[in-house]
Amino acid sequence: MAGERGEEFRVDGRRVRRLLEAAQLAPFTRLDDRRGVLAPALTFLAIALLVWAGWSAWQAGAWALVAACALLMGTQQHALFVLAHEAAHYRLFSSRALNDAIGRLAATLGGISMCTYRVTHRLHHNHLYGTQDPDLALNAGYPRGRAYLVRKLLIDLSGRTAPRTYAYFFGAPAIDTDARRALRPLDDTSPALRTAARRDRWVVVAFHLGAPLVALLLGGWRGLAAYAVLWLLPLATVLQALLRLRAVAEHGAPAGYESPLTAARTNLPGRGPLGWLVRLALFPHHVNYHIEHHLYPAVPHYRLAALHRRLDTEGLLQGAEVRPFTDTLRRVFAPRGSVVVAGRHEGLAHPEAADAPRPNQEIRT
Repeated sequence: MAGERGEEFRVDGRRVRRLLEAAQLAPFTRLDDRRGVLAPALTFLAIALLVWAGWSAWQAGAWALVAACALLMGTQQHALFVLAHEAAHYRLFSSRALNDAIGRLAATLGGISMCTYRVTHRLHHNHLYGTQDPDLALNAGYPRGRAYLVRKLLIDLSGRTAPRTYAYFFGAPAIDTDARRALRPLDDTSPALRTAARRDRWVVVAFHLGAPLVALLLGGWRGLAAYAVLWLLPLATVLQALLRLRAVAEHGAPAGYESPLTAARTNLPGRGPLGWLVRLALFPHHVNYHIEHHLYPAVPHYRLAALHRRLDTEGLLQGAEVRPFTDTLRRVFAPRGSVVVAGRHEGLAHPEAADAPRPNQEIRT
């Protein structure tokens, strides 16, 4: 998206043979509000149904069903994050006000500031695998061995990662150990976006201070306990593991660093029940088309599949990181050093320099 300095999400054409012409790309960037409303409607409806089912199960003492609802709630909280991501790119609705209202609602429910994320995420797009990429510490250095990623996912499920995740989404700086400086994304944007981010953070804080009180008033202590188990617990556990696994699936152990065709990855979940489960948990709202998103961030999620087919037909995805998700899992869980990555990070002496410890190691895309 074009805009004031510090606001744009750049088209990433590094070392891509050719890009689609403007006339070819235009149909894919066109926003359709009727299609745009479907994703948030489905996610909000699923959350409402899970709240109803979980509360009913709680009152009946059906604890296995309560646990199932909490687990599924984590997948829909993940979908909220994807909606916030879409809104951060101004791709939910043609109306900027409606786009930001729904995006901020989705983000606030999940405990993050969409306006702050908009600023931080711009650096990820504009400096993919460069020293200014705030997500580098999470994605780089793979594969690190099966035990490493399993251990990290278990830590996520324990809830220990959550504070660092939310600090990232509130704009806490990541530390670039190579340049020995903090990455402060809010210092590198327009005053308007900086002001919006500051105000948005206070709204998120106010909501999450008030939500437990509302649960207590409506349902007493049982209502408060149900809110903690059905909403806060999956936010702190299941969601954290899903965010990590998706981030690593998108960028971990890439074929190369110097092009979005290889530094990002499009994951094909497959068909059948297992494929639908992978989409539900890890890739809601077409977020699996990650190469296409990095090439053309102005394309809304519901047109990414069609864009993928067009790029494939044009021969623009030859040699790109388009993999079945099962292949991706084998790659990111592989033994350390078993995957050769071409090129190197921008400004880094060696790709695995990203293995160096960083204070905000657990950051999120």
